Amino acid sequence: MVKLLSAGALMFLFSAPLLAVEYEDHSGMLMDHGDGHLMDMAGGMVMGQNTSTLPGGCEKIAETKEITVHAGHKYAEKFPGRMYAFDTQEFNFKPCTKLTVHFINEDNIRHQWMMHGLPKYLYPKGMFHLEASGPAKISGTLILPPGDKTYLVHCDIAQHMEKGMKAQLKVGKGDGDLSSIPGVTAYVIPDDYKGSFSTVMADVSAAAEAAPIAVAVKAPVVAPVKEDSMISGVTVIGLAMGLLLAPFLAKKFKGMSASEVIATIFDMLRTGIDAVIKLVSGLIKRFTNKNKILPGS
Repeated sequence: MVKLLSAGALMFLFSAPLLAVEYEDHSGMLMDHGDGHLMDMAGGMVMGQNTSTLPGGCEKIAETKEITVHAGHKYAEKFPGRMYAFDTQEFNFKPCTKLTVHFINEDNIRHQWMMHGLPKYLYPKGMFHLEASGPAKISGTLILPPGDKTYLVHCDIAQHMEKGMKAQLKVGKGDGDLSSIPGVTAYVIPDDYKGSFSTVMADVSAAAEAAPIAVAVKAPVVAPVKEDSMISGVTVIGLAMGLLLAPFLAKKFKGMSASEVIATIFDMLRTGIDAVIKLVSGLIKRFTNKNKILPGS
């Protein structure tokens, strides 16, 4: 019995480290780069931290709050079609609250907790930003502005917000709800899982049957051209002459207007026609004279 208990105790001691998940805490390793920007070489980052400067309109800090926000794939399981999520999708605080956020990334990829719409005179680029390459923990502090407003909180890594990592933070009563907050508001583009495989295949078959008809109606009818026709021969000769004369014509027409080019072309055609007529006339005269000489020789 003692041996069994000893073996069980040893198994528990050795298995405990394997079951426990350790999150690297970046908060103590961050280097201050100024303007509320803290960063370390391990992938932890805080942007827009403000621990003491009151936003305009805040006479004093209303209250001091701390929250812990978890981020990871497992928190999206309750939202069909989503891939990532925070464990909380909605936050609410009094105006002028000093808020410290402890952000824990439980995935083996990078996640962020980014808050938009803050006053830019106090928060660079109007945002407060926590980032951790997980599994890791990082903390940052800001002082919320006065007034009733709803702020967007999300992960800005590509497609993470679209896949579910999105929340809203209301200061005071807020000024309405944001769209597509998982579990809080309706999606702008709702997922549709009602279609069945047979319905999809029926649509594909209908499209396939209609496609040949559309092609047949739109396809132009071209009459076949004989390879030894006069048209093809003239076309080939014309193309060859065009290629030969192209450099000359380009040089000749350089700087001319459209009307001048047309007039020049007509002059060239008239000159060419005159030359052809003279050539033909000369050949006829020579042939006629030759026939007149032959009978009396």
